[in-house]
Amino acid sequence: QSFKLFGFLDVKNIPCARESVLYGSLGALVMGLGHFLATSRVKRSCDIAVGSYICTMLGYWFYCRYNLAQQRIRQRMLKEGMKNRILFEGSYLDPEKKQTGSERSDS
Repeated sequence: QSFKLFGFLDVKNIPCARESVLYGSLGALVMGLGHFLATSRVKRSCDIAVGSYICTMLGYWFYCRYNLAQQRIRQRMLKEGMKNRILFEGSYLDPEKKQTGSERSDS
């Protein structure tokens, strides 16, 4: 089932969105509660919680999206390599087919 954040942001279909929201809320809970237990200041603790939510969510969002982009690049390179392997296998352009000096003189 789909979950929409703020009414328009579909968390299920956007890569890294679910984890970012979850880690952000966990970071906000830990930082806000920790600050409250240390100082007993409610308003400041709420400010710390909101700030840590934003920082944690954006930090994990960029980290996850960077790793996703790196993974897509590696997949694209692997796909091209497999396509070239199938295309050139057995031909004279095959890089794995090493020609020795005697094979070259016979040709």
